[in-house]
Amino acid sequence: MRNLPAFTLAGYDKGRGRLTQALWFAVLNTVFMAWFCPARLRVALLRAFGATIGEGVLIRHRVRVLWPWKLTVGDHTWIGEGAWLLNLEPVTLGAHVCVSQEALLCTGSHDHRAADFRYRNAPIVVRDGAWIATRATVLAGVTIGAQSVVAAGTVVHRDLPDLTLHTAAGRRPVEEPV
Repeated sequence: MRNLPAFTLAGYDKGRGRLTQALWFAVLNTVFMAWFCPARLRVALLRAFGATIGEGVLIRHRVRVLWPWKLTVGDHTWIGEGAWLLNLEPVTLGAHVCVSQEALLCTGSHDHRAADFRYRNAPIVVRDGAWIATRATVLAGVTIGAQSVVAAGTVVHRDLPDLTLHTAAGRRPVEEPV
């Protein structure tokens, strides 16, 4: 039987103190996610809060990042409108990665076998050239291989090898471009 009042944050490290967390949430909700905030300013704000961001990165409006200091983004990566990087643990996006609109990368979960529903978190890695399509979900502990594609609306709960297309119907090699 679940005992939700027994849940604690014991053993979880947010990575920064409460003042920095509060300041980030204020910036996130007033400037960072706003349509009027220039993409360059979003990159600068993430860097100011400890993210490692490469060159030529495009981050659209309504993107949510839980903890910038647990985010690494490679060169020329795009993050589309409404994407949510729920990075309780590190999220690493390689170079030339596309995270499309309203995609969710969620590094957090709970241990369903434990009565106290304790955290069962793990990092996410998306290798160079991968595409996480619209409203796709990548769960904790998953590595998306280089040049792989996660189809729109699908859920990935285990590693995806390089050059693989993940759809609701299963996995297959990504076809070479013409």
